[in-house]
Amino acid sequence: MLFLWPFEILALIYLGAALVPGFFLLRYVYNLDKVEKEDPQLLGSLVVQGVKAALLSILLEFVGSIVLDVGISRESPMYTLLSAFFVVAAVEEGTKFFFLKKRTWYIPDFNFRFDGIVYACFTSMGFAMFENVKYVFSYGLQVALPRAILAVPGHLGFSVFMGVFYGLAKHYDIRGRKVAQRICLFFAWFSAMLLHGIYDFCLMRETGETMLVFLLFVVAMYIVVITLLKKTSAHDKPVWA
Repeated sequence: MLFLWPFEILALIYLGAALVPGFFLLRYVYNLDKVEKEDPQLLGSLVVQGVKAALLSILLEFVGSIVLDVGISRESPMYTLLSAFFVVAAVEEGTKFFFLKKRTWYIPDFNFRFDGIVYACFTSMGFAMFENVKYVFSYGLQVALPRAILAVPGHLGFSVFMGVFYGLAKHYDIRGRKVAQRICLFFAWFSAMLLHGIYDFCLMRETGETMLVFLLFVVAMYIVVITLLKKTSAHDKPVWA
């Protein structure tokens, strides 16, 4: 019989608390892919791409913070704004988008528009689950529940917008409309970055007003994301249609 020491049991509890929310959301998105299920190996590789994005983001955000510290006081609202949008959101959504496109843009499996959402969500959840493990093991189980309600679904929400534009970009690519394709690829990154930036700015400022905006923003985003997922799943089309 396998015997686990108390610290090993505790580590498994921490790991479960960090990973279960992400797996739950991945299963939800996977089940919405009605027309043609994606290869589990491909989806697993996208989770790995998300982990790569998280690791690269750590490095790039460190560099960005150093650059920002040179000329702006950390107490300044401008510092918070630039940090939220251009150091954190732009970098994290940029690295996710880079690894997402690198892994999926040219594969034959990418043949339905909803695939773009699935690919973006799995990449983003790889990022979110890695980040969640880091936070839970660093700060304890007390952060697991709020992050399961806010941070992990937040990453999913950003990725749904990325995926909608990503699938549309593939549609325009197949039809030879290169300008429309580039615009959609830009908005795949930009829409996720904008939402992520608003989310982080409100939390970083941590005033009564920004926290109220944050709560309203999160509720509104969750409603829109769930609606988008259900609508795009129900009306999925081949990328050439």
